[in-house]
Amino acid sequence: MPLNLPPPGEVALLLDLDGTLLDIAPTPDQVVVPPGLMAALRGLRTHLGGALAVVTGRPIDQIDGLLADVPYAVAGEHGGAIRHAPGASVRRAALPDPPVEWILEAARIAERHPGVLLEQKQRGFVFHYRQVPDLGPVLHAAALDLLAGSGQFQVLEALMAWEIRPRGVDKGVAVAALMEEAPFASRRPVFIGDDVTDEDGMEAARALGGAGLRVQDWFGDPAGVRAWLAKSATALAAGADQWPEP
Repeated sequence: MPLNLPPPGEVALLLDLDGTLLDIAPTPDQVVVPPGLMAALRGLRTHLGGALAVVTGRPIDQIDGLLADVPYAVAGEHGGAIRHAPGASVRRAALPDPPVEWILEAARIAERHPGVLLEQKQRGFVFHYRQVPDLGPVLHAAALDLLAGSGQFQVLEALMAWEIRPRGVDKGVAVAALMEEAPFASRRPVFIGDDVTDEDGMEAARALGGAGLRVQDWFGDPAGVRAWLAKSATALAAGADQWPEP
């Protein structure tokens, strides 16, 4: 099935990070930026008039550490923090922080289950269970118990993980916000992501006349995404007026 994307001159490219650009690692701090990715992204940013963004659940400072200044814009924390342009200030949504007692109890839960990694974020935390996949249901129940009676937070499923974060923002909100400002505003968004938390971004991109592409359906895995990005950068540099097939 062909991609049928808008012409490159009309596209804003918005990319998830983990599981899309980068291979999933045993822990979030073990991800590796493969050779060639930065050059491909730089080329695409040039040929898209700057309309290249990364939209992720990670904090913005982690994206800067991994990709430096390659993306023109970055939306971190599932849209809770957005930097619309290089050097611009980070805009943060007015969202609550999780109670300290939740963080302490989450740490105790992780300690009781060897192999579970607790990742703390700006306004939430994540139980990663890649090393102990059978504990997925146990951790889901524990997360729901923590949130009992709270309408301000939610439990979201990610790849071998359960994330607790505030309601009110998601990757769809991030896509909509990015598309309101130059150089994205005059274009149609193409969002590429791999897991449940990316569905909102895909849906928002489609609603704005663009496309939402799931990694597994169109590219197979992050290596397939990277190969397509490199092929696209080469094609656009040669003057192509349409996207290559994956």
